[in-house]
Amino acid sequence: MKNRITDLRAERGWTQLSLAQQAGVSRQTINAIETGKFDPSLPLAFRLAKLFDTRIEELFLDEQ
Repeated sequence: MKNRITDLRAERGWTQLSLAQQAGVSRQTINAIETGKFDPSLPLAFRLAKLFDTRIEELFLDEQ
């Protein structure tokens, strides 16, 4: 699943660590999500969307 986390995070000047702390996960989790190695749980996807003030559908893109 593709996502826009890297771009949105960079726009805000956030590091992976700062985003991870805000989302309540590890920096490694954010890295794995950004690189497509891990799909977040639904609660985490909602937290990330809220942090970026966007909808899940705009944060995570279906590759189909």
